[in-house]
Amino acid sequence: MATKATTTTDVEIFGAVYHVRGEQNPEHLRELASFVDGRMQDVAGQVATVDTAKIAILAALNIADELSRARKLQEGERVEIEGRVTALAAELEKVLAS
Repeated sequence: MATKATTTTDVEIFGAVYHVRGEQNPEHLRELASFVDGRMQDVAGQVATVDTAKIAILAALNIADELSRARKLQEGERVEIEGRVTALAAELEKVLAS
């Protein structure tokens, strides 16, 4: 079994540089880091604390909330699509039976 090459990518988040090792595309890691940095900057602008750990936790909670909402929306859309497919299949069966 072939293994993917592990690379180290330097990313900057909230003024700190992290050396991230993984199999992901370095540009993808930089985009993720930029996203996290942006969220932390947003949170820092809205709270009175300068504690980086607290800002990171609040940013993580915001990201988790967004992910949760997206998953619920996706699940709702999946259920809606399944309903439409079932209805179309029933309609097709009627047409083919006549």
